[in-house]
Amino acid sequence: MRKSLLLAAAAVMALGAGPALAKKQLVIVVKGLDNPFFEAINQGCQKWNKENASSEYECFYTGPASTSDEAGEAQIVGDMLSKADTVAMAISPSNAPLIAQTIKSANPSIPIMTIDADLTKEDAALRKTYLGTDNYLMGFKIGEYIKKGKPNGGKICTIEGNPAADNILRRAQGMRDALSGKEGLAALAGEGGWTEVAGCPVFTNDDGAKGVQAMTDILAANPDLDAFGIMGGWPLFGAPQPYRDLFKPMADKIAKNEFVIGAADTIGDEVAIAREGLVTALVGQRPFEMGYKAPSVMIDLIEGKKVDDPVFTGLDECTKDTVDTCIQK
Repeated sequence: MRKSLLLAAAAVMALGAGPALAKKQLVIVVKGLDNPFFEAINQGCQKWNKENASSEYECFYTGPASTSDEAGEAQIVGDMLSKADTVAMAISPSNAPLIAQTIKSANPSIPIMTIDADLTKEDAALRKTYLGTDNYLMGFKIGEYIKKGKPNGGKICTIEGNPAADNILRRAQGMRDALSGKEGLAALAGEGGWTEVAGCPVFTNDDGAKGVQAMTDILAANPDLDAFGIMGGWPLFGAPQPYRDLFKPMADKIAKNEFVIGAADTIGDEVAIAREGLVTALVGQRPFEMGYKAPSVMIDLIEGKKVDDPVFTGLDECTKDTVDTCIQK
């Protein structure tokens, strides 16, 4: 009898305990899971989870399978905002206007921030802060390296990603401003000695192979081209061997600054490509730092603490001569 009572009591306790309470979700939604840049953000998110295992919060990383799936990202944002355990969200908008409309439609009561890429200035009030790269400064530095290599200017083609990605547009503007010495030009037509050739900028939708093919076509159509300004590292980290195949025959010209390539990011094979002398300079972001900091920023927002807007992470600048020391550890 006593044994039966003990077993019954244990059963009641087990039922009462139920499953472990789910943690509150600090959600990071990125443009796509196929991009190693965003995987670095995920690694930062997971490091935060490991270091805060006893927290009531959990960093949850998600996004569409493909970086080019703008509608998929918007759908995930909407779905995650409808979940009761989502208590804050950091979004890297692939299509800033579409994500803004998704936020407006959901009308969330939880804090929203952006990470890596921001909303447009017109929609900035929809989020509490932006965490990530100073994209204008990043593009400006790329422009400075290109200008240093060819101070008298020349013909250039800009390689961009998604035409509605605010972060990429800001980088391109920074580059143009640095090259021209003027602000706000939509295209370069001789200012500062620089001219953007026909068919540029090229929008690759973050597809590395598409980027390399576009550069191949631009070089064929413009044998007197002097420079590429690559606003994201997609051709270098997304299609490293085709990139090498394209530019190895131009290695001597790159070494002599007869042809100049300024590119964003320092991930994947990019630093190795710089060591090989197949890019003039890289200006890299710190995606791991973004993913690691995002949960703490979201918790501060939940708790009503003052959070700066924006919260910038730093930049790493790499050339062939600095590849062994240029990345912040």
